[in-house]
Amino acid sequence: MRIWAIYGPVAAPYPETMTEHLLLGQTLHFTGDPFVAPWDHVARHDSAGAVLIRDGKIAAIGTAAQLRAAHPAVEVTDYGRALISAGFVDAHVHYPQTAIIASWGKRLIDWLNSYTFPEEMRFADPAYAAQVAARYCDLTLAQGTTSFCTYATIHPGSVDAIFAAAQARGQRVWAGKTCMDRNAPEGLRDSVQSAYDDSAALLARWHGVDRLSYVITPRFAPTSTPEQLAALGALWVQHPDCLMQTHLSEQTDEIAWVHDLFPQARDYLDTYEAQGLLREGAVYGHAIHLTARERARLAEAGASLVHCPTSNTFIGSGLFDMGLAARMRVGLATDTGGGSSFSMLRTMAAAYEVAQLRGQPLHPAQLWWLATQGSARALRAEHLIGNLAPGMEADLVVIDLAATPAIAQRAARAEGFWDALFPTIMMGDDRAVRAVWVAGGLRPGAQG
Repeated sequence: MRIWAIYGPVAAPYPETMTEHLLLGQTLHFTGDPFVAPWDHVARHDSAGAVLIRDGKIAAIGTAAQLRAAHPAVEVTDYGRALISAGFVDAHVHYPQTAIIASWGKRLIDWLNSYTFPEEMRFADPAYAAQVAARYCDLTLAQGTTSFCTYATIHPGSVDAIFAAAQARGQRVWAGKTCMDRNAPEGLRDSVQSAYDDSAALLARWHGVDRLSYVITPRFAPTSTPEQLAALGALWVQHPDCLMQTHLSEQTDEIAWVHDLFPQARDYLDTYEAQGLLREGAVYGHAIHLTARERARLAEAGASLVHCPTSNTFIGSGLFDMGLAARMRVGLATDTGGGSSFSMLRTMAAAYEVAQLRGQPLHPAQLWWLATQGSARALRAEHLIGNLAPGMEADLVVIDLAATPAIAQRAARAEGFWDALFPTIMMGDDRAVRAVWVAGGLRPGAQG
């Protein structure tokens, strides 16, 4: 069994001898997409459930009675009435913005110039990058987030730092060097050639190592010339198993800027499509103000969208259309640090509030799906993480559904499971996270 030190595993992450552990509690898993099928047809709750972990993966799920009878000698942890779920998957973050989260709000372009770019300049120092990367991984694990997809900075060392930190903790993580060759400060610009060369070298070093994946990462069209976007498109052709992440149609003034910079483009999406950056495996953050053509092409191409509700309200970007989840892969994200929280519980609450403002009420099953299997699907990893099912990697979060007096008094009046879960979605934070299991190992500091 994996043995954890304070900063990560000190034994081999995949031991040769078979180890088993049985977790008991309420369980929640999905057999389908609650945005496509009725939620009560695909969301499965067991009030006395169990999850059997074997060598870092889920070996079986079922009732506590069934699995205890089938495995009488296995080590057992009984979480009582707590909820055992797949760990949260945060599909769009900027880990270098950890230190500037919750800075006084501005519009997107002002935010970049006032906060983001000055902070990202500091990542030229590998020691600083390593410090923030370790802090970010620890903060997210404390919130029950076991996987995330992040932008780094233009500095290759910033990618090395986050991959090393995640590897030490056993997390499944996607990351990429952020590429920018215009409209950024001198110390944060690369070139067409260096963006390609650095990305290719980092990809060769990290992609597929343990639970790490490289993501080709142009920041967004305004900070990349068409030539740089084309070079990254060419790199993607050479490595089609990678993801590509960028931003799309976050704010109206950003869209106007893109129009001025790319007058020949049909729309914002076309700035990427024309350079080979639209197909399956493309992951676009925000995607709030889409044209009809963009919606149709995104669905046709099999691209993914990521909803970042706390960021969209904090920076004043707009309200995402959750109706798109019935047509394409949609994930959920905190968008650190434009987003105002590291918590996927808080992010689910914000997604509910945004959808309410659009007249699109979301059921708790749909919210939980977005933070787990939906985000995993957006990252093309639904076969690995984001659900409780045999063969999945054993990334789990255990949630106390009465973590605070306010939540407990509301949950006590609940009529059924979903009515008991919803107060934790709306009012929960890290106090609700009773335990976190990463690749089958209990995270240090968790209650167990």
